[in-house]
Amino acid sequence: MNHDLTKGNVTKSLLFFAAPMILGNLLQQCYNIADTWVVGKFVGADALAAVGSSYALMTFLNSLLIGLCMGSGAVFSYYIGKGDRERVRICAQTAFVMIGMLAVALTVFSQALIHPILMLLRTPSELYEMTREYLTVVFWGIFFIFLYNYFAFLLRALGNSVAPLYFLGAASVLNIVLDLFFVCSLGRGLSGAAEATVIAQAVSGLGLGLYLWKKEPYYRFSPKRFLREEKPVGEICGYSLMTGMQQSVMNFGILMVQSLVNSFGPAVMAAFAATVKIDTFAYMPAQEFGNAYSIFISQNFGAEKTERVKQGTGKAMTVSAVFCGLISVLVFAFARFLMLIFVDAGETEIIEIGMQYLRIEGAFYIGIGILFLLYGYFRGVNRPGVSLVLTVISLGTRVALAYILAAVPGIGVLGIWWAIPIGWALADVTGFVLMRRGRKCDEKFDKERAY
Repeated sequence: MNHDLTKGNVTKSLLFFAAPMILGNLLQQCYNIADTWVVGKFVGADALAAVGSSYALMTFLNSLLIGLCMGSGAVFSYYIGKGDRERVRICAQTAFVMIGMLAVALTVFSQALIHPILMLLRTPSELYEMTREYLTVVFWGIFFIFLYNYFAFLLRALGNSVAPLYFLGAASVLNIVLDLFFVCSLGRGLSGAAEATVIAQAVSGLGLGLYLWKKEPYYRFSPKRFLREEKPVGEICGYSLMTGMQQSVMNFGILMVQSLVNSFGPAVMAAFAATVKIDTFAYMPAQEFGNAYSIFISQNFGAEKTERVKQGTGKAMTVSAVFCGLISVLVFAFARFLMLIFVDAGETEIIEIGMQYLRIEGAFYIGIGILFLLYGYFRGVNRPGVSLVLTVISLGTRVALAYILAAVPGIGVLGIWWAIPIGWALADVTGFVLMRRGRKCDEKFDKERAY
């Protein structure tokens, strides 16, 4: 069932639309959570460190594709708000070809450049073969990640946030089952964990594509129509490239932090691998709520319902702040328990490092929760460049401070952890200032137009 976000109670519309997206993204994290848990428990700490390092790299590569799909989704949502289904179909076909070609290129280049990439990331020699083994398989899932996210953002733009959830749920269960079977029963180690992930990604991507083909025939891709129709490349690029760059910059910064973490050795790497999973899982609902909010803004912006945009923004900020505050309390209180999910109790050094991270960074989730909403707002009102600026501020601060503080005797790895919430805070302040200025300009324009 497709949901019209331009009508009805603002809070209910946001929450009901966001709920399947939040649950779906939590399930998506199960891909990596399952790998991390199985590898950490049944293969060992070095293998856990290798998976953690690989996760940062894969997140960076996938973020470009997800960002492009997300940006395209903003275009689709805008025209849905305007009631122009034909424009949605034309834009969707163009986006599918453009982003699909990039996904193929990323797969080819990532496979060809594994060695220089690992050298660039300063992968410790004792972890090199493990990391290479895992990545060689996982890279084949890049195209399936594109398929799932493209179809998911198209369906969400149409108001259907439930269908992607079903396919992610099935794929997540499959991934966990295959992880246990390949690693524990067949003894395939890291390769088995990677194979399980790729198979699950293929099921979710191809399955959601078949669903769209059957349920939304109007939006089926047609090579003949694509070749003879106009191709709004500029419009798609305007939204998608900025959003793709924003996501890539965000994750490139994380990748640079991962490189710095790698320099502290396997214990810190293993702790970081576990905490990033915990961390991501904890604030992922806030991120997906921000994505749902962005679709809400896009549809209402397209429908020219400015007052509803203002109401939605106030409600979304309140919901996100309350949720993130609660999660921060829980993560701080249960930091040790959360580490024990991924690490054996005997790995005391890794556990202590991980608890340190969670009790510093995890105490300030409200910063990233608000930042996700700011990203969504500027993407929804056709200002994706501002989201990119905020990302540069957040990640630039994080990376610069991390490298500076980590080199100070007596601070070391603590500097990496503290740099994260400081970056969030600076980006949030900047975002609110730019939002306020943008609204004043819009109000001035509306008054002038009235006369």
